[in-house]
Amino acid sequence: MTRVKRGVAASKRRKNVLDAAKGFRWRRSKNYVAAKEALLKAGKYAHRDRRKKKGINRSLWILRLNNAVRMLELTYSKFIANLKSKQIEIDRKVLSQMAVENPAVFAKFIEKIK
Repeated sequence: MTRVKRGVAASKRRKNVLDAAKGFRWRRSKNYVAAKEALLKAGKYAHRDRRKKKGINRSLWILRLNNAVRMLELTYSKFIANLKSKQIEIDRKVLSQMAVENPAVFAKFIEKIK
């Protein structure tokens, strides 16, 4: 049987982990075991927070809409109820962009809904 020397593959794997951990602080950037664990945790946090970002953005849109609608003497809950009763299906992202970028157009839109 031929002999397989595994030094190259192992050192390449360790080098890749340490390269990925560049910028981490202290032992986590220089020590393979610590770097590997840090990368695993970083990956978990990144995955969790990519999901969480969607909810954070939605709450930001709702906050912007609430502020814009209150300036026009209406509450957010009544605004959404009016949209549903009129069967208007525009998502909160588009509505908040309209409120921020084109307040005049948004005001006309609110008047139509009232």
